Amino acid sequence: MSESPPLLRILCLAGFRQSERGFREKTGSLRKALRGRAELLYLSGPHPIPEADPAAGPCTPEEEPRGWWFSEPEGTGFSALEEPAECRGLEEALAVVGQAMAKYGPLDGLLGFSQGAALAALVCALGQAGDPRFPLPRFVILVSGFQPRSPKLTPPFLQAPVLLPSLHVLGETDKVIPTQESLELAGCFPGAVTLHHPGGHFIPAASPQRQVYLKFLDQFTK
Repeated sequence: MSESPPLLRILCLAGFRQSERGFREKTGSLRKALRGRAELLYLSGPHPIPEADPAAGPCTPEEEPRGWWFSEPEGTGFSALEEPAECRGLEEALAVVGQAMAKYGPLDGLLGFSQGAALAALVCALGQAGDPRFPLPRFVILVSGFQPRSPKLTPPFLQAPVLLPSLHVLGETDKVIPTQESLELAGCFPGAVTLHHPGGHFIPAASPQRQVYLKFLDQFTK
């Protein structure tokens, strides 16, 4: 009797204002859909984001909302749709991802959501450009992704095609990251597979989407 292929190891980068624990909980349906195919490893941003309600009490690092970088020189805000003067905290974010890739690697894939998707795309571009911190995975899955906006980032990383199999998941009613933003990011990946779903700003895992995930991942399990 033939043995089952090993599970694909996928590092998942949370979105802005998500915690590691919260992101894991929100992707419970996806983990169930990929059971027996993939092991999902979770990572949230290095920068804490203060909660509006201090009466809620202190959070553990796994529960505290975090971000990968900020688009304000001093504040803790972030806008995906406006070009900032800087991306404050990005270098620390890249260092955290590089450390996680070394710790959990070799990885088969990256999965990013929202700001985490933009960061995952950047990591892949840096890896392709020869950055030793980021060994190229075999594939990337980007959900509600967008191109990072900063004159310091765009050339040459996301202007050059990123030659990596990619799946791009777009919510037709996503009011945080419009579908056009995700399509522009998909345009940086030749041969990109796009998955449109009728929902908003979340990672879908209903039966129609499950079939697309599995079909995409099957090419890496044979």
